[in-house]
Amino acid sequence: CLLPSDFQMQFLLSVVVLAICFAGHSESSELQAPASRFVTVEHAGTLSAPKIDFCSACITFSESAMNSIVNIILNAGIIGSCSKLCEALAEKMNSSIVGVGCTLLCSYVGVREFIKLVEDADLDPFYLCELLHVCPTFDNGDAELLNATVSPPKGPKGTEFSVEVSFATKNGTGIGESVIEIDTVDKVPVSGAQVTQAQKPGEYVITWTVHAKPDPNCNPTQQACEQWLAGNYTATVGLCYGECGSKHPHSEIYFTGSVNFVLT
Repeated sequence: CLLPSDFQMQFLLSVVVLAICFAGHSESSELQAPASRFVTVEHAGTLSAPKIDFCSACITFSESAMNSIVNIILNAGIIGSCSKLCEALAEKMNSSIVGVGCTLLCSYVGVREFIKLVEDADLDPFYLCELLHVCPTFDNGDAELLNATVSPPKGPKGTEFSVEVSFATKNGTGIGESVIEIDTVDKVPVSGAQVTQAQKPGEYVITWTVHAKPDPNCNPTQQACEQWLAGNYTATVGLCYGECGSKHPHSEIYFTGSVNFVLT
């Protein structure tokens, strides 16, 4: 069969973009990227982003659905059509919107190629969307950390700490993610990640706002919950091309840095 033209593919992905926006208001959060343990962090910055972003739509879908797709493939064996695969996914995730996104992306390349690409991507959403030719690659990118600060440097439990990261790029960057990991007093894993668009040469700022208070939605019977005890904390921040820590092509850690703050 003939593959859709670039224009047709953009049209199909625009449907996914709209579906993702719609899902945020009408369904449960199956289409959102998996919630990080760092649910009390806000992300902001001076980075630019396109008004309609097909690549991020693909990444959001892949983050939500890849693990479930892999499980369906492993349990179901041979799957003969996109409709069967995506109907099973929609049922598993209890979301018709997820099924629509799956159908559009799977139909773009065909079910056999789609399954092969999902397996090759090995749960890396950035690499999957690159294999699908939805996300561009840019292997000549660079970024250098200029400064990392935290304000205020100390405060009581409940304080909002602003972690600001400034960096410069000479060649520009590829699409990837900015991350933050905090070494806590009680050693509960705390981290967050945000998709970062490709940027042109220049200087940029990324800001993470850390709300140092227990998450009311954290269930201690299901997982360890950060209590934000008094003591010293280290926030490690980074910027990556592709998924941080990925061993796939088109992946790189541009820089990491760290700052310290104190809960009194």
